[in-house]
Amino acid sequence: MTVFKKALLLCLVALTSLPLQAQEGLEVGGWLGITNYFGDLNTNLRLNRVGPAGGVGFRYNFNERLAVKFSVNMGTVEAYDSDSPNIFERARNLHFKSQVVDAGLQLGFNFLPYQHGSQDYNWTPYLFLGFGVNYFNPKAKLDGEWYELRTFGTEGQFKGEEYYTVTGSWLYGAGFKIDLTYELSINIDVSARRLFSDYLDDVSGTYPDADNVGDLRGEFATQFIDRSSELYQTNPDFFTRNGLEFPIGEEGRQRGNSGDNDTYVYFGVGLYYYFGDLKCPYEK
Repeated sequence: MTVFKKALLLCLVALTSLPLQAQEGLEVGGWLGITNYFGDLNTNLRLNRVGPAGGVGFRYNFNERLAVKFSVNMGTVEAYDSDSPNIFERARNLHFKSQVVDAGLQLGFNFLPYQHGSQDYNWTPYLFLGFGVNYFNPKAKLDGEWYELRTFGTEGQFKGEEYYTVTGSWLYGAGFKIDLTYELSINIDVSARRLFSDYLDDVSGTYPDADNVGDLRGEFATQFIDRSSELYQTNPDFFTRNGLEFPIGEEGRQRGNSGDNDTYVYFGVGLYYYFGDLKCPYEK
């Protein structure tokens, strides 16, 4: 995050010394692509379970360098401990899937002067930074059915004190755009959402007292706290071979890393239509 902030500030400072061509105008478009999650169930930056994603955007150009954009996006993220090369994570044996929906406002900076309809300035790489509001709702599968994890209090949350499924995020990324015609442009970018929550995957702190959870939520809920028993039933040698105690989910043992919030990333290709007019350069 800090790198993007510094880069954008440097660009803004440099901008003050550049002669700008006034090219105000609105762009409207949409994009399709993929999304990937990074967090407690994907600590080694795996890219093996990407999900579909897409969205719409409204971008207002102040000039050939600066623009502000509002977007609404959605996608599907998921992760499985069984994919991890980490022995403890594989023994933990958790998984999740969630729809993610977000709305974001971002400030964008073009590295090169960009002018719609120009033969010389019709492409540029760009950076952007902003703030988003995000919705998520992690689920896990048991006996062929998917269940909402928040309702089970898997880390000992009391009823009424469950984590929120709406949170804020830092939004940042980079991309490349190029004109197809005067009105149409192609945008290719990678954008991340660094959430203000660590519960996108329902995993953050330590294992709770399963008996207490059972008293509060019912015995069915306890099946989603510690799923190492499912691995033990099919492959008990995994634990002895790797020197691991069973079960994994003893009360107070680390379940996730509460000091590192979750992130998901979009990669997409978009088509935008420009409604503005090309204006003459202003004179100082």
